[in-house]
Amino acid sequence: MEMSRERFEELVGEALDEVPEELLGLMSNVVILVEDDPPPGESLLGLYEGHALTERGWNYSGVLPDRILIYRRPILRICDTEEDVVDEVAVTVVHEIAHHFGIDDERLHALGWG
Repeated sequence: MEMSRERFEELVGEALDEVPEELLGLMSNVVILVEDDPPPGESLLGLYEGHALTERGWNYSGVLPDRILIYRRPILRICDTEEDVVDEVAVTVVHEIAHHFGIDDERLHALGWG
Protein backbone atom coordinates (compact mmCIF):
# COMPACT_ATOMS: atom_id res chain seq x y z
CA MET A 1 0.00 0.00 0.00
CA GLU A 2 1.31 3.44 -0.92
CA MET A 3 0.40 6.55 1.06
CA SER A 4 2.08 9.87 1.69
CA ARG A 5 3.36 10.68 5.14
CA GLU A 6 0.98 13.65 5.25
CA ARG A 7 -2.08 11.47 4.58
CA PHE A 8 -0.90 8.89 7.12
CA GLU A 9 -0.48 11.63 9.75
CA GLU A 10 -4.02 12.80 8.95
CA LEU A 11 -5.29 9.28 9.64
CA VAL A 12 -3.46 9.21 12.97
CA GLY A 13 -5.10 12.54 13.82
CA GLU A 14 -8.50 11.18 12.82
CA ALA A 15 -7.93 8.11 15.02
CA LEU A 16 -7.13 10.42 17.94
CA ASP A 17 -10.31 12.38 17.25
CA GLU A 18 -12.26 9.15 17.83
CA VAL A 19 -10.81 8.68 21.32
CA PRO A 20 -13.30 9.98 23.89
CA GLU A 21 -12.44 13.44 25.25
CA GLU A 22 -12.72 12.14 28.81
CA LEU A 23 -9.94 9.65 28.10
CA LEU A 24 -7.72 12.13 26.26
CA GLY A 25 -8.16 14.52 29.17
CA LEU A 26 -6.64 11.95 31.50
CA MET A 27 -3.51 11.53 29.42
CA SER A 28 -0.56 13.27 30.98
CA ASN A 29 2.89 14.24 29.72
CA VAL A 30 2.73 12.21 26.49
CA VAL A 31 3.28 13.05 22.82
CA ILE A 32 2.13 11.05 19.81
CA LEU A 33 4.50 10.91 16.86
CA VAL A 34 4.61 9.24 13.45
CA GLU A 35 7.88 7.61 12.45
CA ASP A 36 8.55 5.81 9.19
CA ASP A 37 10.14 2.70 10.71
CA PRO A 38 10.69 1.04 14.08
CA PRO A 39 14.21 0.53 15.43
CA PRO A 40 16.33 -1.92 13.38
CA GLY A 41 15.41 -5.53 14.04
CA GLU A 42 12.00 -4.68 15.50
CA SER A 43 8.72 -5.60 13.81
CA LEU A 44 6.37 -3.14 15.47
CA LEU A 45 3.38 -1.12 14.33
CA GLY A 46 3.56 1.18 17.33
CA LEU A 47 5.45 1.66 20.55
CA TYR A 48 4.83 3.29 23.92
CA GLU A 49 7.96 4.62 25.62
CA GLY A 50 7.70 6.04 29.08
CA HIS A 51 6.13 5.59 32.47
CA ALA A 52 2.53 4.42 32.48
CA LEU A 53 0.17 6.48 34.62
CA THR A 54 -0.20 3.50 36.94
CA GLU A 55 3.57 3.48 37.58
CA ARG A 56 3.98 7.15 38.38
CA GLY A 57 4.55 7.94 42.02
CA TRP A 58 5.26 10.93 44.18
CA ASN A 59 8.75 11.24 42.66
CA TYR A 60 7.51 11.54 39.07
CA SER A 61 8.55 15.04 38.04
CA GLY A 62 10.86 16.84 35.69
CA VAL A 63 10.86 14.03 33.13
CA LEU A 64 10.61 14.27 29.37
CA PRO A 65 7.19 13.43 27.92
CA ASP A 66 6.33 9.82 27.26
CA ARG A 67 6.17 8.97 23.57
CA ILE A 68 3.67 7.04 21.54
CA LEU A 69 5.22 6.16 18.20
CA ILE A 70 3.10 5.01 15.25
CA TYR A 71 5.20 3.37 12.52
CA ARG A 72 4.02 4.23 9.02
CA ARG A 73 5.81 1.75 6.76
CA PRO A 74 5.03 -1.43 8.74
CA ILE A 75 1.35 -0.49 8.86
CA LEU A 76 1.28 0.23 5.14
CA ARG A 77 3.01 -3.10 4.43
CA ILE A 78 0.24 -5.11 6.06
CA CYS A 79 -2.63 -3.17 4.47
CA ASP A 80 -4.17 -3.50 1.02
CA THR A 81 -6.52 -0.51 0.98
CA GLU A 82 -6.85 2.89 2.62
CA GLU A 83 -9.75 1.49 4.64
CA ASP A 84 -7.39 -1.18 5.99
CA VAL A 85 -4.93 1.57 6.95
CA VAL A 86 -7.68 3.54 8.72
CA ASP A 87 -8.63 0.45 10.73
CA GLU A 88 -5.04 -0.55 11.57
CA VAL A 89 -4.06 2.98 12.59
CA ALA A 90 -7.09 3.17 14.88
CA VAL A 91 -6.25 -0.15 16.53
CA THR A 92 -2.57 0.79 16.91
CA VAL A 93 -3.36 4.20 18.39
CA VAL A 94 -5.80 2.71 20.92
CA HIS A 95 -3.31 -0.07 21.75
CA GLU A 96 -0.50 2.37 22.52
CA ILE A 97 -2.74 4.76 24.45
CA ALA A 98 -3.83 1.79 26.56
CA HIS A 99 -0.18 1.18 27.47
CA HIS A 100 -0.04 4.79 28.72
CA PHE A 101 -2.86 3.81 31.11
CA GLY A 102 -0.99 0.72 32.26
CA ILE A 103 -2.89 -1.90 30.27
CA ASP A 104 -0.57 -4.70 29.14
CA ASP A 105 -0.54 -6.67 25.88
CA GLU A 106 -2.20 -9.73 27.41
CA ARG A 107 -5.21 -7.70 28.56
CA LEU A 108 -5.37 -5.82 25.25
CA HIS A 109 -5.46 -9.10 23.32
CA ALA A 110 -8.23 -10.37 25.61
CA LEU A 111 -10.20 -7.18 24.86
CA GLY A 112 -9.69 -7.57 21.11
CA TRP A 113 -7.19 -4.72 20.73
CA GLY A 114 -4.13 -6.91 20.17
